[in-house]
Amino acid sequence: MKLVIQRVSNASVEVDNEIIGQIDNGLMVLVGFGQNDTTKEVDYLSKKLIKLRIFPDENNRMNKSVKDISGKLLLVPQFTLYGKTKKNRPSFHKALNPDDATNLFDYFVEKCSEEIDVETGEFGAYMKVNLLNDGPVTILLEKDFSEDD
Repeated sequence: MKLVIQRVSNASVEVDNEIIGQIDNGLMVLVGFGQNDTTKEVDYLSKKLIKLRIFPDENNRMNKSVKDISGKLLLVPQFTLYGKTKKNRPSFHKALNPDDATNLFDYFVEKCSEEIDVETGEFGAYMKVNLLNDGPVTILLEKDFSEDD
């Protein structure tokens, strides 16, 4: 499972010229699932995401989480995070199949929603994502428990 996390002043996602998710002051997160991913990766990374201290405190040090600042999440499914570019045209054979990835994305949204307000993109749709980076701060989180064995 891969997350590309961007600290934002605002972000939105639209499908068919309609905004379906929008946040101010929080994290816009691209979410990708690999072939080996299960709810175990989701449980781990949902907790890590909520606790990740990348917002400034009163001393301007990265010491506060999105939950600490009462921020929100915009979660956007993004299978292309598993693109391989051995040649000039990307291959996505390492990405999880759409049915299982949809289920894991829904589970990820559910887990994050237990802690914080969440808006989402639409799995399988052509989306336009708009955001205003804050910092900029961009973090990549990855976890694959199958590689830990």
